[in-house]
Amino acid sequence: MQNRIDQCFEALRAQSDKAFIAYICAGDPDFPRTIELALALEKAGTDILELGIPFSDPLADGLVNQLAAQRALEAGATVQGVLDCVRQIRQRSQMPIVLYTYLNPVFQFGFERFHQEADRAGVDGLLILDLPPEEEIEPPTDRPLHIRLIAPTTPPERVQRICHRANGFIYYVSREGVTGVQSDVATSLGDRVDEVRRHTKLPIAVGFGISTPQQARKVAALADGVVVGSAIVQKISENAGRPDLATRIGEFVAPLVAAVKGH
Repeated sequence: MQNRIDQCFEALRAQSDKAFIAYICAGDPDFPRTIELALALEKAGTDILELGIPFSDPLADGLVNQLAAQRALEAGATVQGVLDCVRQIRQRSQMPIVLYTYLNPVFQFGFERFHQEADRAGVDGLLILDLPPEEEIEPPTDRPLHIRLIAPTTPPERVQRICHRANGFIYYVSREGVTGVQSDVATSLGDRVDEVRRHTKLPIAVGFGISTPQQARKVAALADGVVVGSAIVQKISENAGRPDLATRIGEFVAPLVAAVKGH
């Protein structure tokens, strides 16, 4: 059976369209509102949802996402809670869902058990930030798909190795360092995306630092998908106590989606 991620990109390609991928931290501010946020993001035009599993030591995350993980953990978020949250989203949505995580929570839960339960919950992809291809641990099943990261500093031979083991799409990190809002898009982005394309036919999504419609439009012209995370998470933080949180996030995301789609 074809994965929802593959189906999504195939449908977008048929329409000469690009993917808008939104990141939020599961459990921030709580799981019921995570479900509301997921559905609001889909309604606003999000193609793929990245759900972060809260972790106490998220090395690749900037301050905004670190604080979101901290809030979620303080509210009682667990890996099992995230999987249950996905199950509840699945009752109302078939949007592709990728879990963004680190190895530690996966191993604490049980590597094989995590994959099996994630698949049963309706997870389509896993983006494990600190799982290098050289130390690859073979997934116990072919689902969820393992999404691979490539950075600006990744040497060409390693790009080739990563692409060879990738599924779903390639996540290209647009700049060095951690996640977080940036003022502009790296000038070398087009060349780097072209280099990755030489090694794979998979779609390439670009993330880290994209926060405005102008930036999203620039990236969409070069890549197959645009990932926006910290800017959305910051808005969630600013509006967490409001009853119309999900509506406000949907309104914030709509112009970003429109920029990616070229509307």
